[in-house]
Amino acid sequence: MSATYTTLPGMFDWQRDHLQRYLQSGGAEGHLYDFGPINDEGYQPICLIKHIGRKTGRTLIAPLIYGMVEGEFIIVASKGGSPTHPAWYLNIEAVEEIDVQVATQAFRATWREPSDAERQRIWDQMVAIYPPYAEYQESTDRLIPLVLMKPVAAIPVFTEAELDR
Repeated sequence: MSATYTTLPGMFDWQRDHLQRYLQSGGAEGHLYDFGPINDEGYQPICLIKHIGRKTGRTLIAPLIYGMVEGEFIIVASKGGSPTHPAWYLNIEAVEEIDVQVATQAFRATWREPSDAERQRIWDQMVAIYPPYAEYQESTDRLIPLVLMKPVAAIPVFTEAELDR
C-alpha cells in the first residue's frame, strides 16, 4: 500500500500493513491485532473509521482500538498522549455521522462524547481494555476525548479503491 493515500500522518509501518490486510480481506483479517510484540498488551479489537481530511479533502481510514457499551462502539482520541488531538478526531468534529467498520460489517453511525460520570465509567472501561490509555492521559494536559458511535444504517465494507490517491 502506498504511503501517499491511505495513511495518516505519523502512522507506523505495522499500522499501514495492518490497515492494508484489514481492507484487502474485507475485515475477515485485522479485526483483532496482536500488540504483544509492540507493548505486551496482547490482542485488541480494532475498528476502522472513515473520515475526510478537513484540510486536504482526502478520504482517510484510521484503525483504532474499540470497546462497546450499551450498543455503542467506543474509540479513544489518545494519539499516544500527544498534546494535540489526532487528525481523525479533528476531522469528525464538523460532521454528525461517521462511517465505521468492525470486522466484516460496516455502518454509518451518529457519534457523541460522554460527559461527567458516564465519561469516567467509559474511560475506566477503555483503560481496562487497553491500559496504556491511562499513561497517555497522564502524559498530556488535554482531556483525551472518548467518541461513542451508534450504528444507524448498514453500508458496504471499506475498500482501498474508494480512498483518494
